[in-house]
Amino acid sequence: MDTEPGAVLMTTDLTVGGMTCAACVTRVEKKLGKLDGVTATVNLATGMARVSHPADIGPAELVATVEKAGYTAALPEPPRKDRKEEPAADDGDESEDIRQERQHLVVTAVLALPVLVLSMAPALQFRNWQWLCFALTAPVAVWSAWPFHVRAVRGLRHSAATMDTLVSLGVAASFAWSAFALFLGGAGDPGMRMPFTLVPTASDGVAHIYLEAAVGVPLFVLAGRFLEARARHGTGEALRSLARLAAKEVSVRAADGSERLVPIEELGVGQVFVVRPGEKVATDGQVTDGSSAVDLSLVTGESGPVEVGPGSAVVGGAVNAGGLLLVRATAVGADTQLARIARLVTEAQAGKARAQRLADSVAGVFVPVVLALAVTALGFWLGAGADPQAALTACVAVIVVACPCALGLATPTALMAATGRGAQLGVLVSGPQALEGLRHLDAVVLDKTGTLTTGRMTVAKVTAVPDGLGRDEVLRLAGAVEQGSEHPLGRAVSTCARRESGEQRLPAVSEFSALPGRGVQGVVDGRLVEVLAPDDDLPAVLGEALVGAESAARTPVLVRVDGTAEALIEIGDVVRSGSYRAVDRLRRLGVRPVLATGDREAPARAVAEALGIEEVHARCTPEGKAALVRELKEQGYRVAVVGDGVNDAAALAGADLGIAMGSGTDVAIGAADVTLVRGDIEDLADAVLLARRTLGTIRVNLGWAFGYNVVTVPLAMVGLLNPMVAAAAMSASSVLVVANSLRLRAWQPAPSTSPAASRRRTR
Repeated sequence: MDTEPGAVLMTTDLTVGGMTCAACVTRVEKKLGKLDGVTATVNLATGMARVSHPADIGPAELVATVEKAGYTAALPEPPRKDRKEEPAADDGDESEDIRQERQHLVVTAVLALPVLVLSMAPALQFRNWQWLCFALTAPVAVWSAWPFHVRAVRGLRHSAATMDTLVSLGVAASFAWSAFALFLGGAGDPGMRMPFTLVPTASDGVAHIYLEAAVGVPLFVLAGRFLEARARHGTGEALRSLARLAAKEVSVRAADGSERLVPIEELGVGQVFVVRPGEKVATDGQVTDGSSAVDLSLVTGESGPVEVGPGSAVVGGAVNAGGLLLVRATAVGADTQLARIARLVTEAQAGKARAQRLADSVAGVFVPVVLALAVTALGFWLGAGADPQAALTACVAVIVVACPCALGLATPTALMAATGRGAQLGVLVSGPQALEGLRHLDAVVLDKTGTLTTGRMTVAKVTAVPDGLGRDEVLRLAGAVEQGSEHPLGRAVSTCARRESGEQRLPAVSEFSALPGRGVQGVVDGRLVEVLAPDDDLPAVLGEALVGAESAARTPVLVRVDGTAEALIEIGDVVRSGSYRAVDRLRRLGVRPVLATGDREAPARAVAEALGIEEVHARCTPEGKAALVRELKEQGYRVAVVGDGVNDAAALAGADLGIAMGSGTDVAIGAADVTLVRGDIEDLADAVLLARRTLGTIRVNLGWAFGYNVVTVPLAMVGLLNPMVAAAAMSASSVLVVANSLRLRAWQPAPSTSPAASRRRTR
């Protein structure tokens, strides 16, 4: 029902048990949807329901509603601070449920295999073989199939029919007919032999027994569900690996220098903790002392270690590869980047693609339709004068061969595998709608500063006069003069000089003075060094460099040593190393790049020229960016916006797809549908390719699930499928869908092969 305007909605997650097919999913969603103002999305693969509901409907009422539908429900257990995490469910090994399913399957197989062998190999049939098979079949038909019978009866009490109804009826009908044939139909004769054929045949006066179907149906269904469970466990491995990254304990350093080891839950914002070589960073923080290299590959997929020192930000879960670090915690618990990544992946797996909604609608009426077709087949064959045994065989085959499981697993398993793989590659998607948006993307609005460029002032080029002191010496002297400067240009020069000098310290400066409106000067190693705005009196080579700097919208500074012009340093917000490749790949994927920035026309044009972007919008306000998005959408484009700042939030929210840089602000990330964790624009092309592959996989899964039922159910109705073969085919259908989804776990983005990309160099 519709919610009152202005009503406050809450979101509650429930763990739902007892669901076995898409029909179960549809039933739970419909049952919850009958409550006023409640909508629910249920995921078969994860067994989770995400429920949006008014504040006056509490979790207890939601749980009771699910239980009234014939399923179990509970709120997910929050982690307890006084209890260590149980590793069984999150260590990547088999869960307790999977181990129990394995044991159930093994016992069933031990009992069922002799029955299958004897029924399918007439040469091995000995006197009274059928009675041995009957004795072995009884526990399979009762004990092994008991969960199916229980769930079928529970569904019957709630006027619901599911996959369990079909399995229970198939087993019961096969076993009951076989018992009738043995005791009353002449099949119990000690010397009876029964041929095996894939296609049912007419009886020769002695009623056939279908003990192989009675054991084959539960055996193959249990085997299929065990393989499904293992596969679904595998699709969630990426999320579990994220959970395992979190540290369990942390060494906190007090003001007096003492240390104590405490559980991670007791760490608070502002506390200083120690990270020794080889240890994980316990939580997000800022380095207060020490320098090292940290490995972020497990968190963001960053390939190489990142150097950090005092003032550097570090991410929880990163591994300290070098020296001792003291870190002040800036975020803990659910506020950390690692927790946000895990939360985004979990939320993404809860959604549904449009195609899956269609599949769920079909699944809601699937089982009743199959039962009606089975009864129709039975009545038709009996009415046509066929042998009752042939009529019953066709009826049982129709019941057994139908498979709504594949419909229910087609989308969620693919989403689980894809979102997990995306997280490993540094791409977080908010759900299937975001994947669909990426798949159909044909225009992208790119911010400049912090997205295509580094977002900070950097030395882009140093041009030294021939026969002078040389580039390295001039940079060393200029960096020494600027090392105490707070001006962005001065910091850029001193940072570049320190980086290029390696382990050597920059020399000391004396007689330092600032020249208002011009620059700074000081004495270094007995030489007067001036770092100034350039004038007109320049050597020819520096004059040419000045023209180039102005055309590239960089800020030039002149370095004089003892009154002689020695070099021109160009400073600017330089283009990221992978930006050209990213734009080139997007263009080759059929996506139109558009540059929109609040910066001046000259630097915007310079970046656009360097990257091969034809459409540029400079001095673009936040309102202007949002208007540009609306204009492109009116032209028929499906538009994405990539940004990293507060000024991008409105455009991100108004676009068909918002994409935030992981290095950006929380406002931008919160408004986005996709987050590039590494802050690397080149990951956008990978995201588009992953989305296309994922939705292609979903279409193949659904095509197989629909096509399988369209083909096999009519074959069963006309008597061309043996019930045991039907059981094997039904189980194989679900396993095939899950196996196809698992291929996404190994997906690798193709490297850029454009000749232009390899020749072009960013400036």
